[in-house]
Amino acid sequence: MIDTRIIDELSRRIGDSLPPGLRHLREDLERNARAALQAAIGRLDLVSREEFEVQSKVLARTREKLEALEARVRSLEKRYQARDTGSKNEEALPVEDAGADTDIDMDGG
Repeated sequence: MIDTRIIDELSRRIGDSLPPGLRHLREDLERNARAALQAAIGRLDLVSREEFEVQSKVLARTREKLEALEARVRSLEKRYQARDTGSKNEEALPVEDAGADTDIDMDGG
């Protein structure tokens, strides 16, 4: 969340902005301003910078995996189409393997 020093500084500045005749209300105003700021910030859906960075890295890794899986699906689709065309024309077309570690049987058998 937000650093409490920022809230303290803002409430102090609010207290310092009081006209000289109202300085006796300073402590009360700073305390109320601090409470109001903390309540307002508490209602916001905020994350820390650290959590944001962690989630950004997770998202980047997820995108990389998704792109790899999409390439693999394209390769398997080409292989399946080539196998289907090969059985009809009795000639199989060579298809590049997109780095798949295992061979997946697309015919279900």
